[in-house]
Amino acid sequence: MIRLQDVCKTYHIGEISVPVLRNVSLTVESGELVALMGASGSGKSTLMNILGCLDRPSSGQYWLDGKEVSTLSVAQRAIERNRRIGFVFQNFNLLPRTSALDNVAMPLSYTADNLSEREARRRAREMLCRFGLEDRLHHEPSQLSGGQQQRVAIARALVNRPPLLFADEPTGNLDSRTSVDVLRILQQLNEQEGLTIILVTHDANVAKFAKRVIHISDGTISDGSPSVDEQERRALSAEYVEVGACI
Repeated sequence: MIRLQDVCKTYHIGEISVPVLRNVSLTVESGELVALMGASGSGKSTLMNILGCLDRPSSGQYWLDGKEVSTLSVAQRAIERNRRIGFVFQNFNLLPRTSALDNVAMPLSYTADNLSEREARRRAREMLCRFGLEDRLHHEPSQLSGGQQQRVAIARALVNRPPLLFADEPTGNLDSRTSVDVLRILQQLNEQEGLTIILVTHDANVAKFAKRVIHISDGTISDGSPSVDEQERRALSAEYVEVGACI
């Protein structure tokens, strides 16, 4: 699904060059659930922006689902994002005075499928019902809990049926119990539907829900090895549930 080869990213501030990513090479196979883990300032967000076609590298190559995308224009990257990628963010990024149904249907107006408004709303309704929000279709974000808002955001990210999902600190604004609910939704999407998920986090407890952890530090990949085995991963995530219940 993803292959980076010797990717560098340097920002220029006046006459000063600030290198952020240094010769990053990595692969993510289709159907993986990977955590991209790093502290603030590690280059994690810059790498996610490149992987998500929100930015492009200064040098190096990036293949997304078999297509080399590192030199695409802004408009071309937007097309690739719309076709292949869904995003879930820490702050939900829902339109504030818009119903859950219309928030989820919104991305469908930018597809090449030319869906009718009726069909778009039908698909959005199906997504919301899938995440247990059938009684919240017409609620605005301010009328929803944090966990419900994040489920709306996940439904919106998947309504275009992309093969790849980026979850950027998806539990950062949620309590421990609700965080576990959201992370288990992501696990189920990965295990049951083969959705490729990149979970961006600084939290080791969140990273335990992934099958593999990629560490980034000072703009370099320091470890892309497999994480704990499946049995231990489930035990660790269960332990996180118990800890969260006590907080």
